[in-house]
Amino acid sequence: MAALLCLIAIFPVLRLLVEGAMPQGKLGLGALDRVLSDPATWTAFGHTLWVSLAAMAISGLIGGAMALVVALGDLPARRTLVFGFTMLLIVPSQITTIAWIELLGPSSVLLKLFGLAPAPGARHPLYSATGITLLLGLEHAPLVFLSLRPALRVLPGDLIEAARAAGARPMRVVRTVVLPLVAPSLIAGMALAFVSTIGNFGTPALLGIPARFPMLTTLIYQRLSGFGPRVLSEVAALSLLLGVLAAGGVLVEAWLAGRRDVRVEGTASSIHLPLGRWRPVAVAAAWGFLALTLLMPLLALLATALVAAYGQPLGPATATLENFRFVLFDDPAAGRAIIDSLGLAAAAAAILFLVAVPVAYFAVWRGRRLMRLLVLAAELSYALPGVVLAIAAILIFIRPVLGLTLYNTLGIILIAYLARFFTLAQRPVAAAFRQLDFRLEEAAQMSGAGFVRRVMTVALPLVAPAAAAGGLLVFLTAFNELTVSALLWSAGHETLGVVVFSLEQAGENTVAAALASLTVVATVGLMALASFLTRHLATPVLPWQA
Repeated sequence: MAALLCLIAIFPVLRLLVEGAMPQGKLGLGALDRVLSDPATWTAFGHTLWVSLAAMAISGLIGGAMALVVALGDLPARRTLVFGFTMLLIVPSQITTIAWIELLGPSSVLLKLFGLAPAPGARHPLYSATGITLLLGLEHAPLVFLSLRPALRVLPGDLIEAARAAGARPMRVVRTVVLPLVAPSLIAGMALAFVSTIGNFGTPALLGIPARFPMLTTLIYQRLSGFGPRVLSEVAALSLLLGVLAAGGVLVEAWLAGRRDVRVEGTASSIHLPLGRWRPVAVAAAWGFLALTLLMPLLALLATALVAAYGQPLGPATATLENFRFVLFDDPAAGRAIIDSLGLAAAAAAILFLVAVPVAYFAVWRGRRLMRLLVLAAELSYALPGVVLAIAAILIFIRPVLGLTLYNTLGIILIAYLARFFTLAQRPVAAAFRQLDFRLEEAAQMSGAGFVRRVMTVALPLVAPAAAAGGLLVFLTAFNELTVSALLWSAGHETLGVVVFSLEQAGENTVAAALASLTVVATVGLMALASFLTRHLATPVLPWQA
């Protein structure tokens, strides 16, 4: 287990550092010098930095407001609201972006139904720095929400009651009591949104490339796609620059969170601030926001998939299921992508399911320091952008390893998925182990059960639902992944994310919309299945349950 975690968490970063310092095995910083002296690098760096900061502010505003309303307000159907809001994050970035492109463009099938589509030939409003920023802020708002909501749910109720007894109105309670206490969680969520925005590829590629607005992820993609393996040293240096920017965000978050002591005395309790006459307004605002940002784009995506030709109005004469039939039965690339994505996601989920249980066993129940440190290293590597991991995988496997060649195969994508999604599988299992009494295993050991038997008969049955939920999270994320596979796919070995992205880039909008719509349906089904499997757990382990 320790060797596997070293391979996942430490070796890829070391390989990137070696390539930056010793390009092609020769000591020197020529590649780094060329990258740092290139004006295109600093243009993309500047774009990435300020777009990420602005998107982080938008995510903090939207996610923070939604968390406050859902956690503290007396709203009906809050579980459904949380599930829907989390879908903004779970639905893949490239599909969300395509849905918004189809909603707001001059050829919008949905807006044409109401006569609201922009004039033909008008510039698409999202093909700009503002469009990229707004969409990235919206996509990552659930990260702030998911970070802040658990902190709000464990606030001591007596503090709120004391403030209200002193005559403070709900808004003043939130401003002077609640927000100062949950500031570390808010900062952590915004930092996570910042790091995720830095590493996002789908939205900057679909909106930024047509708008000629480069960011670091798209610059790396264009360099590698245009020049191939001979620019690996320069691309590795760019990846290190991207990684430094992400690590800087994590370090700033840790510094800000550590500046304030927010420990309190009291018992956590469920807190509700009655909204009074504002309750109908809050309900309408929350559900209206979801309808506008989730339902409308997805309906626009579906409407585009149902017309025979792009730009046609949807009606009885133009409605067709031909696009769905084509991607399911006639398009060889889409067919391969579906099979490849299913196989890769299932393999990654199964392997990490088997790995997560013993790792969490040693890290949580046994408390082995080495395993805890390696798990922490793996979680820190999860914060690195997926593009950085993809470049590391290319550097490692471009030459045969032990006589095996993984480059230009599905194997290199699978290895990258294992490194990328280990944390998703491990965290629910670790949380489940923390709920369990260690004396259960001690009793089995006193009865003569060996290590393997204790794990198989005591630990595994107790954490199986959480491990299954983690495996489903891995399957769900890997099935829709684009950032890693965009740099690792090869002809005949495509993934769903790559095919959807390629179809959209090639102007096959109706076919891309059909394939994206099928992916959304599969995503919602998997989320529902994961919720069903974990409904009896004492502590929620899924993001939209926590």
